[in-house]
Amino acid sequence: MTELLFHSDSYIKEFKATVTEVVDNGVVLDRTAFYIGGGGQPNDTGLLHTNHQQYKVTKVGRTEGKIIHQLEDSFPEEGEAITGQIDWDRRYLLMRTHTALHIMCGVVWRDYGAKVTGGDMQPGTARMDFELEQMSAEFAEEIEAKVNAEIARGRDVHANNLPRDEADKVPDLIRTKINLLPTNIQEVRTIDITGLDLQADGGTHVANTREVVAIKVVKHESKGRINKRIRIELAN
Repeated sequence: MTELLFHSDSYIKEFKATVTEVVDNGVVLDRTAFYIGGGGQPNDTGLLHTNHQQYKVTKVGRTEGKIIHQLEDSFPEEGEAITGQIDWDRRYLLMRTHTALHIMCGVVWRDYGAKVTGGDMQPGTARMDFELEQMSAEFAEEIEAKVNAEIARGRDVHANNLPRDEADKVPDLIRTKINLLPTNIQEVRTIDITGLDLQADGGTHVANTREVVAIKVVKHESKGRINKRIRIELAN
């Protein structure tokens, strides 16, 4: 099993590891800080270095239970020591983006009681769909102002792990319309934006809401009778 370093520390930019297996399209490592993708957040990219060569990581994901680091050209050998280097500018922008979505989700749930019906993100841009009947320019502006107010409050963001039986007892831990948490997961990772939002989540986040800086609602759409979409961009 590959140790997932990003679950305990989202700010790891570089790490040491060993190649445990070489497969057709990449390598498996004994530990990694590359986010493997999921929950709407794309996987990380970056580099692997050995003493004599550099390899470009183009994709990371789970295949048949293994975390595969797909490489652009040649591969290091099994047993070889490597240094992994995250494309930090891209990762940090995704961390800010993901936390911004959680802040928006927390605001919409707290003030309007609406669940999430979908979402997606790219570095610096994102969209989230909510179980809402009405959407207007005035409502979108209201959401933007409330989210930016929560960002400015500087709320701390904590990652924790809960045993599955405890997690199942937490009201509203799952904010999506459909519970996507696999039944075989016995420990649930949570992201807690202090005083605002607590959700099950496996992604990477900033440590304080101020790091998001600010968001702008750039578009709002109706995707159905009770399904409304909000698109955001981050401030630089």
